[in-house]
Amino acid sequence: MSKDFILKTTLGNDLHISAFGSDNLGKSPCIILVHGFKGFKDWGFWPVLAQHFADNNYFVLTFNFSHNGIGNNLTEFSELDKFSQNTFSLEISELSELINAYLNNHFGQIHNKKIGVLGHSRGGAITLLTSLINKNINAYAVWATVAVLDRYTTRQKEKWRKEGVFELLNTRTKQVMQLNTTLLDDVEKNKDGSLNIEKAVSQLNKPLLIAHGDQDLVVKIKEAELLYSYADKSKTEFFKIHGTGHTFDMQHPHIGSNKKFDSLMDKTLQFFNNNLS
Repeated sequence: MSKDFILKTTLGNDLHISAFGSDNLGKSPCIILVHGFKGFKDWGFWPVLAQHFADNNYFVLTFNFSHNGIGNNLTEFSELDKFSQNTFSLEISELSELINAYLNNHFGQIHNKKIGVLGHSRGGAITLLTSLINKNINAYAVWATVAVLDRYTTRQKEKWRKEGVFELLNTRTKQVMQLNTTLLDDVEKNKDGSLNIEKAVSQLNKPLLIAHGDQDLVVKIKEAELLYSYADKSKTEFFKIHGTGHTFDMQHPHIGSNKKFDSLMDKTLQFFNNNLS
C-alpha cells in the first residue's frame, strides 16, 4: 500500500508523490526513486520496485517531476505544454527540494536521516547532478543512465533554434511531444558547471552502483563504462546485465517480472543494505 502526497516547490509547482512503507518511516533509511525522460512514477516497474524496497524495511518515495507531462491523471501525458518547458536544472532543483522535505519531516517525524537515491536513464543523470547542490544523499544507484546531456547534433540544434521546438514521437502513446529551446539553453549554459556529469561523478565521494543492460539500444552500455571511468573505483560497483535492454524487459502496463529484472532488484537492494545500514 502507498500513501499519496503533494509537495509545493519554491517555484510553485506541484510534485505528486507516493510513499511506500509508511510503517518504516522514522526508524529506517529512505530510498527515493527518480524516473527518466518520458517516464513517470506509476510506469511499469516503479511501483513494484518501491514495494520491494518497502517490504525490505525502507521508507520509499516515488514522484513525478512537475514538468514531466503527467498531470492529475497519473498515467497519461495530459500536460504537454509543461513537458515542452522542462529543463534539467528544474528537475535537479525539484529532487533537491524533495530530499530536504523528507529531512524536514514533511512525510512524518524521522530519526534516521540516511537517504539512497536510484535514478533510471535521464533520472540517473539528474540523481548524480543533484550531488553538486545537495550533500544529503548517502548512496547513489543509477540504471541505464546517460553520461552526457548534450545529445544533439549541430544540425538538430540549428533546426531546433530555427523552429523554436524539437519534436519527438512517444512510440508507446503515439503522441508527438515537443521541447522548447529552454532545454537547449539550459544545456549550453550549464554544460561545464551544474550539468557536467563527469564533474559530478568524479567529485561524488559516496557509494555508487552503475547498472546497465548490454543490449540497451536507447542508452548504449558505453555510457555506463564512461560513468565508471569517471568514478572512484573504491566506492563504485558496475553491474552489467546480459541480454537485456533499456527497461530490462519490463513493460507498461506492468504484466509481471523476469529473472533479469529480479537480479537487478536484488543487486540494488544489497547495495543499499551495505551502504545505508
